[in-house]
Amino acid sequence: MEHRARLAAAGAVALVVAVAGLGPATSVASSHREAPLIASDPAADNTDLYAFVSPDRPGYVTLLANWIPFEDPDGGPNFYPFATDAAYLINVDSDGDAKADSVFRWTFKNIDKRGTKTFLYNDGPVTSFDDKNLLFKQTYTLETSFGGGPFRTRIADAPVAPSRVGAASFPDYQKLRDQATVDLDGGWKLFAGQADDPFFLDLRVFDLLYGGDLGETGRDTLAGYNVNTLAVQVPFKDVALGGDAKRNPVIGVWTTTERNRVRMTGQNDKAPGRSSGVQVSRLGNPLVNEVVVPAGLKDAFNSISPDKDAGIPAVVKRVTDPELARLIEKIYKIKAPKTPRNDLVEIFLTGITTKAKGPIKADLNSQLNNQDVDPGAFRPSEMLRLNLGVPVTDQPDRLGVLKGDLQGFPNGRRLADDAVDISIQAVEGAAQSGKLVDALAAGDKVDVNDNDFGDSFPYVALPNQGGDSSTSATPSKLRAGGPIGLVPAAESSGLSDVDKALIAGGAGATGLLLIVTTWWWLLRRRWTSAD
Repeated sequence: MEHRARLAAAGAVALVVAVAGLGPATSVASSHREAPLIASDPAADNTDLYAFVSPDRPGYVTLLANWIPFEDPDGGPNFYPFATDAAYLINVDSDGDAKADSVFRWTFKNIDKRGTKTFLYNDGPVTSFDDKNLLFKQTYTLETSFGGGPFRTRIADAPVAPSRVGAASFPDYQKLRDQATVDLDGGWKLFAGQADDPFFLDLRVFDLLYGGDLGETGRDTLAGYNVNTLAVQVPFKDVALGGDAKRNPVIGVWTTTERNRVRMTGQNDKAPGRSSGVQVSRLGNPLVNEVVVPAGLKDAFNSISPDKDAGIPAVVKRVTDPELARLIEKIYKIKAPKTPRNDLVEIFLTGITTKAKGPIKADLNSQLNNQDVDPGAFRPSEMLRLNLGVPVTDQPDRLGVLKGDLQGFPNGRRLADDAVDISIQAVEGAAQSGKLVDALAAGDKVDVNDNDFGDSFPYVALPNQGGDSSTSATPSKLRAGGPIGLVPAAESSGLSDVDKALIAGGAGATGLLLIVTTWWWLLRRRWTSAD
């Protein structure tokens, strides 16, 4: 038995080698993978959060959150389901105490008809969610809690738009998107499913800020990739303090993912209970955990609730004395603004308000501006804050508040807001001075998403599909090197493309040969023992 166990282990190792040899190279690290622990758990990784007044529906707010970074459209055969052993939450604070007053909680269930018959996601063209050819699909349950009250199930067994395999599998994917867009009583709209990743940026910011000379800009690192989206659209009154958005228009929003305290491999069909889950991911403003929080605190930040933020001096210091401003000064000789950076405290921790007595002389998006908020209970915390009373602009500007468009980031976040360029300008003091830093005015030179957004709920673009030109090999993929280090990186190997392809194929073939040899030997031993 021990001998067979060793052989089985050898076969498992060979299988890993073979699969890695045949599969695509891993993408380089991204801002979506913001902390060490969550980088190994993509199904629980919050990538982005958006909160905005619905442009086509007055009096309604849209909250939209994404999970699972870098979904390559060709990533079959299992593609990208939501985790069934996790709970996905959007949280809203309306009174400024940094605790959730409104909670939207999604859990998921698999419907898997493949069994031992096939490896296919679908075994024919799929024309609807109930098409018999769709062999794997998911449904969800949405529960909500308001004012600390008990959770109530709002809908169960609602459809999830499946991963978009390609044109042959989904000849009319828009129809499935429409079927996954659900209307509920009270004017609510819901959506769950795959979508194009709406975040646009050049992630080479991590190569010492775009190569040290702004030469590494202009490429949308996320072009062609998808995410899993959860979106909800509700009337202002359902999330405003006291149900009165005129007196209390400001809300704070963040997303979290929860898992069970103990996870057993192979037993992943049960989501955590409403009060028993452990928070493993958290996201409010974009890029905070990525470029504000230091590496040693990233996992901790993902695990805590916003009401604890102000009590952690190391986190507060990263806001009042940001590393990014000092890095820009070191590389580009642009003098960092004086510290402490109370302007960034307003943007990230309190909301912009004259009541905070900070350097930004405006009242925009702090819960302190809500008439029924108790100032004594207010707690500085990191969350995405939105003033529901700011009217929708006819001429939105990608730089949002910095260019006078008060409906844009950091007052909430719209899909088309250029979060990277805005954040860099804010770190360089633009919100404090009222002027853009000319030397960084071009930003990362990625100003729009690779796909157009929709003009109605859920607004996100349809997911990219296999074979789209935008998903062809990018420099980031080429630089990633070979699978698990078996194949040299493209730029350092000195080999032709044909040679590299042969080596990659050889690695996969070697792995398969190891599998066949190992299991043939095991079977031969079993037959010999039987004789």
